[in-house]
Amino acid sequence: MVETTVAAGSKSEQAYAAIKDQILQGLYSPGYRLVLSKIADGLGVSVVPVREAIRRLEAEGLVKFERNVGATVAGIDPVEYLYTMQTLSILEGAATALSAPLIGAADVARARAVNAEMRACLEHFDPIRFTQLNKDFHSVLFEHCPNPHILGLVHQGWDQLGSLRSSTFRFVPGRAHESVDEHEALLRLIETAAGAEDIEKAARLHRSATLDAYLNQAKNI
Repeated sequence: MVETTVAAGSKSEQAYAAIKDQILQGLYSPGYRLVLSKIADGLGVSVVPVREAIRRLEAEGLVKFERNVGATVAGIDPVEYLYTMQTLSILEGAATALSAPLIGAADVARARAVNAEMRACLEHFDPIRFTQLNKDFHSVLFEHCPNPHILGLVHQGWDQLGSLRSSTFRFVPGRAHESVDEHEALLRLIETAAGAEDIEKAARLHRSATLDAYLNQAKNI
């Protein structure tokens, strides 16, 4: 059990934040058994707030209960993954296209710097680090979206993928190389003030390509 320093707030909120962080970072991988007493000892709290946190994470789909096993970290639900990625490809494509006119040179430079880190990460591939950088990159491109409804749904989609992202790049590591190249192509479209339709299409196909890579790999297992 990795000891975690919890943030300020109620003990239940602290436990929730700490456990969720371990799941999203991949430290608690799919199928990992969440032993409440061990987690409580590691966090320096009682079992009660940990149990409350686990129930909250179960409601979010990050944790599941199995008979005679207890709480475990949820794995990839292929159907849920499919629907979430399909939805996010449409929403994030729209958000990126709407953001494009508001993305300045400093934003492009920041996104390109993140993509350079992603490229460097490929040499000794760390899927957890790559996943976080991938989120950082795309955040630069969609955060300027002036439509709060679309932006909120994009954030919701990323949250739903939270427990799956590290597993995705572990599952199809070759996709990471293609992803970095597609990032650069997307940045060039934004830099040259390409049309909204072209930017939306590039962003949407970029997301869809990751889904296709996952589905193709899954067929071969």
